[in-house]
Amino acid sequence: MLKYSEETMKRFSHPKYVGEMKDADAVGEEGNFKCGDVMRIYLKIKDNKITDIKFLTYGCVAAIASTDALCETVKGKTLEEAEKLTWKDVVKGLGEMPTIKVHCSVMGIEALKDAIKKYRNGIKPVFDDEEPCCEEMRKIGKVNE
Repeated sequence: MLKYSEETMKRFSHPKYVGEMKDADAVGEEGNFKCGDVMRIYLKIKDNKITDIKFLTYGCVAAIASTDALCETVKGKTLEEAEKLTWKDVVKGLGEMPTIKVHCSVMGIEALKDAIKKYRNGIKPVFDDEEPCCEEMRKIGKVNE
């Protein structure tokens, strides 16, 4: 059985940043079909700072907890500061995490960088309510809200 820290379990059970953001300035995604995790990060940006951030994650304990921790770490940072973050910055606030699950925090960082890249390239978010993975992520998000 995998062992998670108390902080990881708290974030998994009661994530603070879960949910959609229909007026997001940027949306980034990352998925790993091998493990089944899919992450979507929503950013609100003003004056080059991340003023709000939300996520939807379809995945395991580590995926949901690390994405929530990422959001807390990133909120209020400039885009440049956010781009410099690594998976180690995310995991350090979670405490003990099984080595086999560290890739979840890497995926969160990749989703964040995808959102920033799209924002910088002027790619506006498109919201498709019919997307099956989004519907599954919404169900999980509503359970945890």
